[in-house]
Amino acid sequence: MLRQARLWRLWRRPRPRVLAANLGGREVASGVFPLGNTSPGALNIFDRNLKRKQKNWAAQQPEPVKFDYLREEVGNRIADRIYDISRDFTLALDVGCGRGYIAQHLNKETVGKFFQTDIAENALKNSLETEIPTVSVLADEEFLPFRENTFDLVVSSLSLHWVNDLPRALEQIHYVLKPNGVFVGAMFGGDTLYELRCSLQLAETEREGGFSPHISPFTAVNDLGHLLGRAGFNTLTVDTDEIQVNYPGMFELMEDLQGMGESNCSWNRKALLHRETMLAAAAVYGEMYRNEDGSVPATYQIYYMIGWKYHDSQARPAERGSATVSFGELGKLNNLMSQTEKSQ
Repeated sequence: MLRQARLWRLWRRPRPRVLAANLGGREVASGVFPLGNTSPGALNIFDRNLKRKQKNWAAQQPEPVKFDYLREEVGNRIADRIYDISRDFTLALDVGCGRGYIAQHLNKETVGKFFQTDIAENALKNSLETEIPTVSVLADEEFLPFRENTFDLVVSSLSLHWVNDLPRALEQIHYVLKPNGVFVGAMFGGDTLYELRCSLQLAETEREGGFSPHISPFTAVNDLGHLLGRAGFNTLTVDTDEIQVNYPGMFELMEDLQGMGESNCSWNRKALLHRETMLAAAAVYGEMYRNEDGSVPATYQIYYMIGWKYHDSQARPAERGSATVSFGELGKLNNLMSQTEKSQ
């Protein structure tokens, strides 16, 4: 786990702005995506048009790198998982790429060409530099404009928690993967920002007699494996991690969330929080969670997932009843090994 002190330095230290001004090797394409539309029966929790505006606004800020520390860290951890896979990928896709936080950590020896998709055109225009040739495509995570069996690798970092139809999005990813292709992704988990959620609920209940949701709902880790399997993935790996970042106070945390494009876009969100409620929430936050140095922590729970598209070359479990050795024989084997060691 990344040390708190390191992330604190990342947050406080200004870094040079890196823009994709030199577009040699970079192509830009546009896809038509029906924002806000979902498959029949899907929940409609998030205002996708509002989320696109939030991400576009964040990408237009004078210093967007000031708010990139979390996405860059998670992008780096996804890249590490890709390097652990002992193969090269001719064609890769980043779903919900933002400013390209994964591609910058990979090299052209591992990935030949990268397609990067996002709903925010400003994020694609303001993407980070990478040595890998890239194609930027304006597209929705739930409506990928690619043919079946196109990509060797699909990645996604901190984007899928905003889709209304997560099963459909995962099915789309599985659809565009080639057989024996792999999906490596990360999304926020249910305990993300629990300090902020608790502080706002306590303050709003005390000041206004009830509370509204101010933190978006997240997928439970128990459901994630089921959703990946339902989408057609096999040989699944799902693990969780936590990254804790220290901030001077609650308002600095909320400023950074806005700068990340991570403001709430739920349809049932409350449009306005009273000033007295916000001040009370900041006081509750500090009283309950303040560190010894006066800063306050914010916890980001991250779910990492890896899933493969089926291919005949993949290892498969043997058929039921095909075993030639009983588990009962294992005890005899241990005894035999012990006797052999004693005789030596």
